[in-house]
Amino acid sequence: MRDYRQFLFWRKSHELAKEVYFFTKKFPRKEVYGISSQLRRATLSIPTNIAEGCGRQSNAEFKRFLTIASGSAAEAEYLLFFAWEISLLQKEQYESLNNKIVEIKKMLTAYNSKI
Repeated sequence: MRDYRQFLFWRKSHELAKEVYFFTKKFPRKEVYGISSQLRRATLSIPTNIAEGCGRQSNAEFKRFLTIASGSAAEAEYLLFFAWEISLLQKEQYESLNNKIVEIKKMLTAYNSKI
């Protein structure tokens, strides 16, 4: 069994999820059940799927969960872009969060191809 905390991509995605929670607290109240909720779920799904995959016995199952985490990262990437376009995030906030997601996606892809 793998320890998810050993993976840099898990640590980075965990920090990203916390950052997104922080930023979405500042979104308008009317967005609580809209983009705020969906963005939080998408970003939290990244480290959650990595952790779940680490609990699986086979490399094939682990790889499948890394693929799901990558899909969640792509979803979060779009939602951040959308939040920026409708002025829920400032440009600097969007760019910082987006750069982190792109880095996580690259790390997941690279590691997934090694398995």
